[in-house]
Amino acid sequence: MTSDFAKIFEAFMEQSQEMAKAFNPAMANYAKASGLEDLMPTLSQSFMEMAFGKTLNPEGLDSKTRLLLNIAAMTVLGAQAEPQLKLTIRHALEAGASEREIAEVILQMSMFGGTPAMTKALQIAQSVFTDGGEAAPAEDGSQ
Repeated sequence: MTSDFAKIFEAFMEQSQEMAKAFNPAMANYAKASGLEDLMPTLSQSFMEMAFGKTLNPEGLDSKTRLLLNIAAMTVLGAQAEPQLKLTIRHALEAGASEREIAEVILQMSMFGGTPAMTKALQIAQSVFTDGGEAAPAEDGSQ
């Protein structure tokens, strides 16, 4: 790791820990993922855009695109991190992604992560869509 990258990474980790404390003081020393969904509720679209969309690169990707990329990555990794994938799917819905867009991203990842990973991620997404997800915007943009 280069020293410049190490400094950026260190600053990012410090900022992340401060954000975690702000959400819930119990998260200051949080080390395991169980209960993640209860500790961190879905963030508002405006907060996600500020924190994850344009802060790192004002001319770069918006929060919806970043979250869809995160869903793709977690799918390729075998959808092993179920709480994190559920949370990211909920955040993507809040950021304006449709259920169809999320499913399409997951389906596309079967080429890289395989059918079992894609199937598991689709099952997780479906559980969010039916049980724990925010209402996704309609395809025509209406509510």
